[in-house]
Amino acid sequence: MKVLSKYEFDYIIERIGLKHKIPIIRHSHNYESMEELDSSLPIRLRKTLQELGPAYIKLGQMISTRPDLVGEDIALEFSKMQYDNPLVSFAEIRRTVERELGSSIEDIFEIFYEIPLSSASIGQVHVAKLIDGPYVAVKIQKPNIEEIIKTDLSIMKFLAKRIDQYIPQAKTYNFPIIVKEFERSILKEIDYFQEFNNLKRFSIIFENDPTVYVPKAYGDFSTKKVLTMELIQGEKISDVVLSEGIYDKKLIAKRGIESYFKQVVDHGFFHADPHPSNIYILEDNVVCYIDFGMMGVLDSEFRENLTELFIYLIERNVKGMVSQLGYMGVLKDNIDRRALQYDFMDLVNKYYGMELKGVHGGMMDMISIMRTYDVILPREFVLISKGLSMLEETGIELDPNFNTIAVLEPQARRMTRKKLNPFKLIDFFKSNIFEIEHIIKTLPLNLSKALYKLEEGKLVIELEHKNLDRMTNRLSLSLILSALLIGSSLIILSNRGTMLFGYSLLGIAGFLISAILGIWLIVSIFRNHDY
Repeated sequence: MKVLSKYEFDYIIERIGLKHKIPIIRHSHNYESMEELDSSLPIRLRKTLQELGPAYIKLGQMISTRPDLVGEDIALEFSKMQYDNPLVSFAEIRRTVERELGSSIEDIFEIFYEIPLSSASIGQVHVAKLIDGPYVAVKIQKPNIEEIIKTDLSIMKFLAKRIDQYIPQAKTYNFPIIVKEFERSILKEIDYFQEFNNLKRFSIIFENDPTVYVPKAYGDFSTKKVLTMELIQGEKISDVVLSEGIYDKKLIAKRGIESYFKQVVDHGFFHADPHPSNIYILEDNVVCYIDFGMMGVLDSEFRENLTELFIYLIERNVKGMVSQLGYMGVLKDNIDRRALQYDFMDLVNKYYGMELKGVHGGMMDMISIMRTYDVILPREFVLISKGLSMLEETGIELDPNFNTIAVLEPQARRMTRKKLNPFKLIDFFKSNIFEIEHIIKTLPLNLSKALYKLEEGKLVIELEHKNLDRMTNRLSLSLILSALLIGSSLIILSNRGTMLFGYSLLGIAGFLISAILGIWLIVSIFRNHDY
């Protein structure tokens, strides 16, 4: 609460009903409502999260990959999120390693360097040498970090729920969804067993590909809090960008994009954070990924649909893009698809006439458009867009003439041809053999039951009505209106009661009420398009 107040978020504290918890918090006069939040909001949010510590830094880094949820301004600002990671003493590192591996460091490692190679918010990496074995990188989780993160998650979920409940304007940011997604991601990241499995699965993808190398993992020296893997003796790709004459930069850029497309489309298991610090270049321009804590997973159907969407984007087929998004279940039923189609058309016209070399601009603009329609895109879709963006930017730094589209288009069309292959039908039957068997077994019985009930007159059909209550109310109003008109006419014809200008006052009143109700009914029908 104090940190939120420090960065001018007192309004939020008051609105969610927590001001009384810390009465010493001053009242901010700079921002009295959400509507008054200005361009400083992303910066103040970033500073808030940085001051709150490791879990909140991680949250900010995750949010930076979701412009569809928070908007491009906040996502861009959060991409600057850094943390001055304090080093854990070697005595604590030793205790963790020996407790987790069940032996003293000297019994496992011939050499174990006390000064870490790197330090992050969750763990730090030390270089070591196995007894009678190679040099390795040992990632050790920092003490009590799991308990700290779980406590912070409880606070995040509590605040997200209250903000979403008490501040309607904040619903746009979907805070509960963001925290839920973050919880799923961070709990996987603090489990090094998960990263070990990710690394092993990733190595299978490229086991027969000489252009990509995956570090070896040592299961005998890995646990939930300690991960031992091969030490990579290469150059960070960011250093390769600055080098001259040592590497084939054009080839590296091409291999980086091709390897990522292979992960996403061919295998549905991809590195979700391929920034320059997580990619090394080895001899012969071989690409090597490291840090497998955050991975994306896709099923075969999503991969095929994503490939088709990508082709529509390349071909600037607006109608196809909207239809494909609808087929993928991304668009809600109440979305104005015609308006969305026009917005996509404006997007296409923006790039029309330009030499389309990359996907970053088009995909990010598309995500921005989708956000205006309150569409929550699948997490994997945005992760892929962000990953392609990172690799594309690195590719352009390596080769200013790098053409991402030229590399990816043949691969996408190859996947489309593969989908249309007649043998694909055989694979479908093989994959769904048990479901098909169940349908074949139960279909005759279910059909027989339905025909029997129809013959006996016992078939019950359930109808789901929509807006029937409103229609019934209007029908009732119409009947009342008709009765008033008839009744008023009869009263006027009777020439009885109080008279006004030679007509019954009661009849005139009935006609006036009928006129008002009739006009209201007509306006209401046209306003709601119930015709």
